[in-house]
Order: sequence, then C-alpha cells, then structure tokens
Amino acid sequence: MAIFIGTFENKVDKKGRVSVPAPFRAALAGQGFQGIVAFPSHRADAVEGCGMDFMEELNQPVSGFDVFFSDDHDDLAFTIFSDSHTVPFDGEGRVVLPKELLEAAGITDRAAFVGKGRTFQIWEPNALHRIKAAARKRAREQRLTLPTNANAGGSGGGAA
Repeated sequence: MAIFIGTFENKVDKKGRVSVPAPFRAALAGQGFQGIVAFPSHRADAVEGCGMDFMEELNQPVSGFDVFFSDDHDDLAFTIFSDSHTVPFDGEGRVVLPKELLEAAGITDRAAFVGKGRTFQIWEPNALHRIKAAARKRAREQRLTLPTNANAGGSGGGAA
C-alpha cells in the first residue's frame, strides 16, 4: 500500500510534463503499473492522484452493489472512474498530465504535490498555500485530532 507524505513543488514544461517527487515514485515502486492514476478533484480545484492499488480498492465497494446497474452504482462509477487517467512514468520519473486536468486545477508552469496518506493532490502552488492555511486554521479552531491505536477505542482524544 502506497503512502504519500510531504509537499513538493516542481516545474511543468510546455508539454505538461512534470516530475513526480522521488518519495512518491518510491511509494509506487512495487505496483504493477509504473505511473499514477490522476483525476479532477470533486472537492477542490486540484488533481487527485493515487496508485493503481487504491483504484482497485475503490472498485471493490462499487462492484459490490446489490443491483449492479443501479443509479447508485452508475453515479459512483462515473464519479470515480470515468474522469481518471493512467499516466505512466517516463524514463526520468515524469508524467504528462492531460490538458483537462491542468486546466481544472489552474496549473500552468508549476505544480505542488501534496501527500494525503493513501492519496495525493496536485495543486497550483499559490492556491495550495491559501488552502493549507485555511485548513490549519479550521483544524486549530475545531481542535481536530486523530486517534492513535492505543486509544482508538477510548474516549476521543488522540494525537494530531
């Protein structure tokens, strides 16, 4: 299972090529598909990214609907899979991001890769700075924490 952490900013060339951060490539190294899966975020002006393992995991609950061709199945399948692109690494660890993904995120000459655990996002760097500042502020105001394994079944609290 690939885990993505850290924030990295890289140049995007005129062909849409951008270097995927080395730690992200290393996290994906053991997978059959050598590249990333990328799709427009449905919650932000960013590109969502992950490994094929995560997409395979997402396919399990979608395929498990009692009525395979139900509206719920179709809605989730369209949302998750129809706008996804498999984007292979070139010999230098770069990917060519499709034009529609770059445009959806407002990315021109620089791209910021942001680890989010099992997934990552690709942002226009200035937009990312604003979003990160707002997210930190909300987390502080709401005193958000994550439970650790030691107190996951406990009364709340946890490590942030």
